[in-house]
Amino acid sequence: MKPPCLHPLPLRVWHWTNAFIMIALIVTGLYLRLQGIAALKPHDPVLSWHRYAGYAMIGAIAFWLIYTLASKDTRSQYGIRKKDFPNVFPQIRFYLFSIFAGAENPFKADPDHKYNPLQKMAYGALMFFFLPAQALTGLLFMDIPVVRPYLLSEGLIRPLDAIHVTLTYLLILYVIVHLYMATLGATFLSHTKAMITGYEDEDNRTHHEGPSGPVAASLERTTE
Repeated sequence: MKPPCLHPLPLRVWHWTNAFIMIALIVTGLYLRLQGIAALKPHDPVLSWHRYAGYAMIGAIAFWLIYTLASKDTRSQYGIRKKDFPNVFPQIRFYLFSIFAGAENPFKADPDHKYNPLQKMAYGALMFFFLPAQALTGLLFMDIPVVRPYLLSEGLIRPLDAIHVTLTYLLILYVIVHLYMATLGATFLSHTKAMITGYEDEDNRTHHEGPSGPVAASLERTTE
């Protein structure tokens, strides 16, 4: 029996496109940060690449928002519902402790409920707040008539830069955690494969999502 499709094609294309754009933004942004904006030439190619990647990110955010908000199951997929609250602490306990003993994940994904409460919080914060805020602060650095002179006259460039850089570091942290969580399927690449094909095997959806083999056995013995 064919497993249910968890990730529709438009979202899979968006996911990998967005990943490429985010990597481009992080790499070029770190380069600009290390070089120092003041030391850059106005037509430095890396500055242009960062700007174009920013435009692409704005387009990706707009697509995701339109696609997601137009979906009939947006609220169930990303909204924190009353019945999600009792599952928050079991999920935290699983990620912090139980996973290392090979325990079973208390959450089982299906097409109608793809994300556990912690994932909903993380994805919701990322897509509805952090990425839009990052895009907005990036846009404000552009030479926009009226806006740019106002920011300069009011001394807002430095606070704006601090917000933009802080959001960048938070996004880097998110990427690191996201990459780690992507390895916790039935096999090292199970979740990655699912984001390519759209389908997640049944054993992967019910998998313990923890270490296996001698390490898990050792951990289990120590907890008995």
